[in-house]
Amino acid sequence: MDLSMTRTVSRGGDHRARDDRSFAASVGLTVLAAVVPGSGFWFAGKRVLGAVVVALALAAFVAALALGLFNPRIYLHQVLQPDRLTALIVTLIAVAVIWVVIILLSHLLLRPQSATRVQRVVGVLVAMAMCFVVATPLAVGASYAYATRDLITHVFSKQPLSKTTPKNVSSSNPWAGQPRVNILLLGGDGGVDREGVRTDSMIVASIDTKTGDTVLFSLPRNLEDAPFPPGSPLAAAYPDGFQGPGDVGNWLLNAIYRMVPEEHPGILGPTDNEGADALKMSISQILGIPISYYVLINLQGFVELVNALGGITVNINQEVPVGGNHDLGIPPSHYIQPGPNKHLEGFDALWFARGRWLTDDYDRMERQRCVIDAVIQQANPENLLLRYQQVAAAGKKIARTEIPQALLPALVDLGLEVKDAKVRSVIFQPNDHFNPASPNFAYMRNVVQHALNPAPHQAHHPKIVQSSKSACAYHPVG
Repeated sequence: MDLSMTRTVSRGGDHRARDDRSFAASVGLTVLAAVVPGSGFWFAGKRVLGAVVVALALAAFVAALALGLFNPRIYLHQVLQPDRLTALIVTLIAVAVIWVVIILLSHLLLRPQSATRVQRVVGVLVAMAMCFVVATPLAVGASYAYATRDLITHVFSKQPLSKTTPKNVSSSNPWAGQPRVNILLLGGDGGVDREGVRTDSMIVASIDTKTGDTVLFSLPRNLEDAPFPPGSPLAAAYPDGFQGPGDVGNWLLNAIYRMVPEEHPGILGPTDNEGADALKMSISQILGIPISYYVLINLQGFVELVNALGGITVNINQEVPVGGNHDLGIPPSHYIQPGPNKHLEGFDALWFARGRWLTDDYDRMERQRCVIDAVIQQANPENLLLRYQQVAAAGKKIARTEIPQALLPALVDLGLEVKDAKVRSVIFQPNDHFNPASPNFAYMRNVVQHALNPAPHQAHHPKIVQSSKSACAYHPVG
């Protein structure tokens, strides 16, 4: 028998096998081909091709599963690098296209020659449905990867230009050998009716790089005469601390971010954010600890973030004003009512954090720390997965930082530790030793060291160090 006759017999065998297969069986095998790529080729008589495709698909699945089980953080590390995200987007799209082609080819090879027109239409619809089932998760994954890359490239720089970030930082030594990393969290009030940005919320998160145990230092916005490091250009410009002529409100701690660049542009040399560098230098001098990085959150954008997370849940112990202006005699528009486990959407969450009518800055500082804790709790993996697109879009609008992209994997690892670690708070509020109008900076530095290195079995000062959990518990006033 010559070669042409062999091919004829072979093709005839394939046709007979397809004719012997029922339409229902071909549909079932098409579904199987979608679940196990390559199996359709095998049952259609393309044994070598089928075996190769099945082996490749199985190897990829086992490798992905093994990494997820034994080293799940590797996925987090990969999706925090823009170049890896670009490769992931291309890979997911390519896999989706190849998988769809495999399903459609498998169906065409498996479909009986004797299938009626109706059966052919039904078969194509089933094949298309399976294409949709397998391609949709891959398309969602690609869109999430794109949103993540967009967020990272907008908020984080490859090589931020700063005068105050740690030196000798690398992916293998992310914390420059320091036992703690101190991050300045700023709430910037940059509304349309105000010139510049005032950092009305200033909290230093001091995080143990091994355990994730965290101490939050809340500084009052009305702290006066803020010092700068001796020998620095800012210390020369403000030898008696941050002060000057005119309205005292221009010389409070919360005005450094805005006023220093206005008064002395370029005083620190080239930098991406002179106001943030100046404020970091001052707070570092006040607390006696180095401030590694800052994160500035635009309070108006905070509304979008909370809404993207689906709101937050807090305990409210007394009425909290919404709006109002003491100076102009404008009362609040309404009050957020007290109660346990109150669910707040973005607008009310913002005013819960910033409302001051008939309350003081220190009450507001406590509420701000409770909001931070509520956001951390709400930003759980399940919630982020469901709302990821909205959260990423909001994050682009509200955050500014100098944390470099290369540090993100280590920062995420540390964040996972913080979520389950102890969090304590230090509140600098008026007492026999502290007055924000004439602050005792030596006392403040002593308090910081006591909080970071408490003596064994020594009780914390009840007016200074508090548990964030008890401070945010429900204990109504009155």
